[in-house]
Amino acid sequence: MKFPTLFIPHGGGPCFFMDPQGGPPDPMWQPMQDYLAGLVESLPERPRAILLVSGHWEEAQATVHSGARPGLLYDYYGFPEHTYRLRWDAPGAPELATRARTLIEAAGFPVGAEATRGWDHGVFIPMKVAVPGADIPLAQLSLRADLDPEAHIAFGRALAPLRDEGVLIAASGMSFHNLRERGPHVTGRADAWDAALTDAVTDPDPVRRAARVAAWETLPHARFAHPREEHLLPLMVALGAGGDDPARADFTGHVLGWTVSGYRFG
Repeated sequence: MKFPTLFIPHGGGPCFFMDPQGGPPDPMWQPMQDYLAGLVESLPERPRAILLVSGHWEEAQATVHSGARPGLLYDYYGFPEHTYRLRWDAPGAPELATRARTLIEAAGFPVGAEATRGWDHGVFIPMKVAVPGADIPLAQLSLRADLDPEAHIAFGRALAPLRDEGVLIAASGMSFHNLRERGPHVTGRADAWDAALTDAVTDPDPVRRAARVAAWETLPHARFAHPREEHLLPLMVALGAGGDDPARADFTGHVLGWTVSGYRFG
């Protein structure tokens, strides 16, 4: 069974868990939560493990978390006290981490291993929605700190064999991420950026698709959407791992005046 690859929005901080009584999120975030909650059910079968790359972890070289029982890294600020006690206690996936490192090394890239860092909120917030039982092992892959699009697409291509090995490759970020610009005055530019990005991501020619997405800075309002591109770079890994498979927008919604999309390859 060949799994698709996903680029998913992870929201803002602990946005889905702001109610200390476990009630629903702000209605603005509800469509995104509903999308994440349906991810596993949308797959051809339940994955044996997840390899996830988050926009909240950067290292000098691509690095794979190999810990067996990672803790959580509450890397958000100014939220209610209870959000710093959230739990998502899924097991790590050391064997998958080793396999991922082998694949990246075979493609000619240096790759590191790390076993003590906690999972950041780009991991545990969306996964707490998507896998509430915390019963699918997960290994995390870092971004490379130079944020080179073509290199991250190449990492994805190297990891593509995992799709035939029961592994879901998920990339967690935000298709629009400009924390200084929020509100209805943003939406027109965010819509134009999103339309251009989606057109590039869904280009039916996979070679042209990769080239267009790698050249994301040439799209309308690119630097308005991403003053710094760490939340976009996970998309490159998902696209690379998607190979020649068709791509589609899997989710589109509006939060904070932003237009936010998720994508599926395969």
